[in-house]
Amino acid sequence: MSKSLQTQTNFPPLHRVAASQDCFGEQRSLGISNIAFKMVPQDGRGPLIIENTFRAKGGPARHLHYDQDEWFYAVEGEFIIDVGQERFSMKPGDSLLAPRQVPHVWAYVGDSIGRMLITFLPAGKMEAFFREVTKANAMPPQNPELWQAHGMALIGPPLPIELGRGDLNRDTLSKNGKIKNGENTQ
Repeated sequence: MSKSLQTQTNFPPLHRVAASQDCFGEQRSLGISNIAFKMVPQDGRGPLIIENTFRAKGGPARHLHYDQDEWFYAVEGEFIIDVGQERFSMKPGDSLLAPRQVPHVWAYVGDSIGRMLITFLPAGKMEAFFREVTKANAMPPQNPELWQAHGMALIGPPLPIELGRGDLNRDTLSKNGKIKNGENTQ
């Protein structure tokens, strides 16, 4: 599904990856969602871009990356993302950066299909992490050693599913989707 063309020196080959396809033509599942690698650097120093497609509500455990910034772009559906002490509501077209060393957690909270593009910069050991955890066809286990081995710290559990849309309706959202202690943050 991908077609490569070598570009200038020090740049990775160009890749076209079809919608919902993996650049290696492989299938990866986290139980409630599928992951497709869209762009994988040759040496771990460039960005890793994945498409995470959700069939059910939920998300990973609260964690931080020692050396990667993580950028989220909501393509389809509704998500909640906590970065540090702040909570954000994400709908299609919204994006958010979770800087390295800052704890974050997120969950799909919509009622149909949810899709998120996620970029890790630099990729570091994230490709290896996803290859390892998708073997179990379940969300990544809350095993601190596994997360540590891939350049992350496991901080806490996933967001409770109850923190879905019902909580968004109880809280006041600002125009930028930020939720803070039930008060408008405009």
